[in-house]
Amino acid sequence: MPDEIILYTNPMSRGRIARWMLEEVGASYRVEVVDYGDAMKSPDYLALNPMGKVPTLCDGDTVVTECAAICAYLADMYPDAGLAPPLDARGPYYRWLFFAAGPLEAAATNNAMGFIPEGDAQKMSGYGTFETTQSTLEAALTGDGFITGDTFTAADVYIGAHVGWGMQFGSIEKCPAFEAYWARVTDRDAYRRATELDDALMPEKPA
Repeated sequence: MPDEIILYTNPMSRGRIARWMLEEVGASYRVEVVDYGDAMKSPDYLALNPMGKVPTLCDGDTVVTECAAICAYLADMYPDAGLAPPLDARGPYYRWLFFAAGPLEAAATNNAMGFIPEGDAQKMSGYGTFETTQSTLEAALTGDGFITGDTFTAADVYIGAHVGWGMQFGSIEKCPAFEAYWARVTDRDAYRRATELDDALMPEKPA
């Protein structure tokens, strides 16, 4: 019997990205919901993820944190899903995965908090300016394909989530290229299954 995959997550978190990826590869897994607060900072959970955040993926003795890493790990562990390009064609795939985990995440977060680097601070920020980061991604997503070309990959799970949630919460500015890309990457059975499963875990709103 293969080791059971456990996803530690919360439906109000980036754990939705990991769930989406698990559904894309067709993995068998179970979910442990970790509540914000004491549960996420408990000694048992910190032993898995010292950052005290979700998601965390446990595959037997292998523990993977950080959504981009989880996406890449699952793509490699389930090659039949076809979500990672061949090794000799992974340059763009790695580039955009780490672009989203680095410059895009930092630029969007800083912009949302009102931190706008000026002068020499732009050189230190790692992304320069929010405008440069946004325009770089917009140029890459203009057209009718995916981030690395005509084939959907794990990078589209990760970047798609950033684009969709960024537009929803205002940390990324809407534009036709982003809206069309978000529509393409979410028009998938795996995304719909993952969303339905996580939505079912959301706390009920007061009447």
